[in-house]
Amino acid sequence: MIPFSKISITELEKKYIEESFINNRICGDGIFTKKCNKWFKDYCNIDNFLLTTSGTHSLELAALLAELKAGDEVLLPSYTFVSTADAILLRGAKPVFVDIDKRTFNIDANLLEEKITKKTKAIFIVHYAGIACDMDKILNIAKKYNLIVVEDAAHGVLAYYKDKPLGTLGDYGCYSFHETKNFVMGEGGAIVVKDNDKFQEAEIIREKGTNRSQFIRGQVDKYTWYEVGSSYLPSDILAALLYGQLSRSKEILQKRMLVWNNYNKRLEELEKEGKLIRPYIPDYAKHNAHMYYIVLPTEKIRDYLLQNLKNNGIEAVFHYIPLHTSPMGIKLGCKKGSLPVTEEYAYRLLRLPLFPDMSIDESNYICDKIFEILK
Repeated sequence: MIPFSKISITELEKKYIEESFINNRICGDGIFTKKCNKWFKDYCNIDNFLLTTSGTHSLELAALLAELKAGDEVLLPSYTFVSTADAILLRGAKPVFVDIDKRTFNIDANLLEEKITKKTKAIFIVHYAGIACDMDKILNIAKKYNLIVVEDAAHGVLAYYKDKPLGTLGDYGCYSFHETKNFVMGEGGAIVVKDNDKFQEAEIIREKGTNRSQFIRGQVDKYTWYEVGSSYLPSDILAALLYGQLSRSKEILQKRMLVWNNYNKRLEELEKEGKLIRPYIPDYAKHNAHMYYIVLPTEKIRDYLLQNLKNNGIEAVFHYIPLHTSPMGIKLGCKKGSLPVTEEYAYRLLRLPLFPDMSIDESNYICDKIFEILK
């Protein structure tokens, strides 16, 4: 069986995890958390960066900082993981789903303005597969209507819009380091906060609503409760694992890109024959080989290919069920048929195995089987 995803752990990660125990401080914001912060500063020029316990918690923290409340409306794609919508609903706000661009599977920026009302407070965008949304257009619309922009960049660590890292263009950027992502810490995430004052607030909320971070830095002689918060900071053991991954980031990206490029080259012929559609990369986007997907002509063909790949020991998978068609979406008053592109393309997409230690021979075997099945 060729698995869909498989983590790449070396002696370096194990060494750093062991060091985290030796340091005798394994709670949040320890030595390796600081090393991760510095890495993102040095390599991505990100100052206001905080590790969190998950990408989900990063989105929830962004919703808190955006001060979403009952009566507010938030625009977002339906083709995303539930955490994007949950963060909005937990604040009492209303998610308003927008259709996607069929080329990128990102929110269709051309449809945003028709969804904006006096109640609209924010736009939550998702960089699907690490391929950037049309950020200039989105940011211009947000500026025109005074809207907050939250980037769900769970797929987008070390991917770029033009020359800017995804997660750094909006008011808040949210990363995931779940074991299925490019760089892993088991469960974990991060938030990037553009405004310095909001960053100070983020530190407080993340530390149970206290100014403990300032106390640890020696900025105050005692810490106390400032506002409602929770515990959003991960153990330094997990940060040690992540720092090992970040230290190997060039290697990990190169390995993933080799597989991605091989898929893309091998499957070009089938695209020309109309058997499938390969990923579309806009000129403004520099992706991170997070995912390789193909789009089949129909849902029936997608399911047929999926089953036959499985029969040949290949764990390919589909992706999100559109949120507006889910049981929860129906409870919210959403209706099937309201987002035609999302509904059509979600059921035609198939993701292929892709992980750092995957061999070219394995990707060639998968391509051979796709040719054999679709031909």
